[in-house]
Amino acid sequence: MINKTVLNNGIRVISEKIPHSYSVTIGIWVTNGSRHERQESNGVAHFIEHLLFKGTKRRNALDISREIDSVGGVLNAFTSREFVCYYAKVLDSFLPKAVDLLVDIFLDSQFDEEEIEKERKVILQEIHMQEDAPDDYIHDLFSQNLWRGHPLGMPIIGNVESVGGLDRDFVIGYMKENYRAEDIIIAAAGNVDHQELLRLFKNMSDRVPSGSGKKMKRSPRYKKNVSIVEKDLEQVHLCLGLKALPQKHDLRYEAHIMNTILGGGMSSRLFQEVREKKGLAYSIYSYMAAHSDTGSLAVYAGTSHERLAEVIDIILREFKRLKKRAVSRIELDSAKEQLKGNILLSLESSDNRMSKLAKNEIYFGHYQSLQELMEGFNRVTAKSLQELSGHIFDDKNITLVLMGKPGGISTPLEQLTI
Repeated sequence: MINKTVLNNGIRVISEKIPHSYSVTIGIWVTNGSRHERQESNGVAHFIEHLLFKGTKRRNALDISREIDSVGGVLNAFTSREFVCYYAKVLDSFLPKAVDLLVDIFLDSQFDEEEIEKERKVILQEIHMQEDAPDDYIHDLFSQNLWRGHPLGMPIIGNVESVGGLDRDFVIGYMKENYRAEDIIIAAAGNVDHQELLRLFKNMSDRVPSGSGKKMKRSPRYKKNVSIVEKDLEQVHLCLGLKALPQKHDLRYEAHIMNTILGGGMSSRLFQEVREKKGLAYSIYSYMAAHSDTGSLAVYAGTSHERLAEVIDIILREFKRLKKRAVSRIELDSAKEQLKGNILLSLESSDNRMSKLAKNEIYFGHYQSLQELMEGFNRVTAKSLQELSGHIFDDKNITLVLMGKPGGISTPLEQLTI
């Protein structure tokens, strides 16, 4: 059963009781992510995410770690382009301890100067580590190029200059301005009683300022482009993609199925054609990123510079194939069952159920039932899928990013046609 309560100051509390579960996962979500930052302070949301684990009035960093470890639980956080989440997963009997920990770090973190400097060094190392991992870093470069000049293109983690310039006063001021009640969602899933949850969070509602600090930026513009990053690597890594759909789009079910058919698994067209039939790459896949007002579809592959042009040609050919030719009934039904199976399996975890509660609230304003999801996939037809493909696979929006030693291979913009 799903329960939702809006507290007096605007904080939303949503829970799903799973009686047979031994665990509870609870998260405090703040709907301000990296896209709401300014370029000069890029990375501040991620920086705050780190700093909230470094000590409060009642606990130092080691106390926080020991307390969650002592009950066999998990305490962690993550930052995205549109939200930050602080969460804990514990056995249901330890829910009060988990809530106390989360509220303590959320409201009473000290932001000690020494801890800030230590964590700044950690994040700078994280930035360098990411740049040393081309199969990871290229996705950030793709976003920067696709959303060029827009906050969605900024790296979630920030960059050396912006992170280096974040001081204590700015960090505290940013948190006060952006961690406001109407931007906060408390989500919990597992063997949890909603009324108990409200009781445990009662004091928090009195200490969080009302209102919203979110300042949504303009929607991005798109421009076809190719970017080549020369790097001494054995492979050439590539990301090729285009703009796609926002989270709430009416054709979102078609988009998920299209991505699954294109490169969403081992039976997908790209995996079979590029890896299984031709042996051109060890890793190739497609993925979607959907935001509140826009989205993207991208294909990643790592290949030799000798076979780079061939891999790009195959990707473009598969784009065109989805656009020009309706998929078969067998392929469509298989993709539907793959997605429905993935969803059902994910719901065995209280972590995923908690995330689903929060994301549904962020993007839809209500809970999407399992029946609603299944019916959405079942409504997709070969015709509606082809219509969506015709809309997404548009020459004007192609972005190609290459990293490595392309070997003098030129990929002019005019050759990137679908």
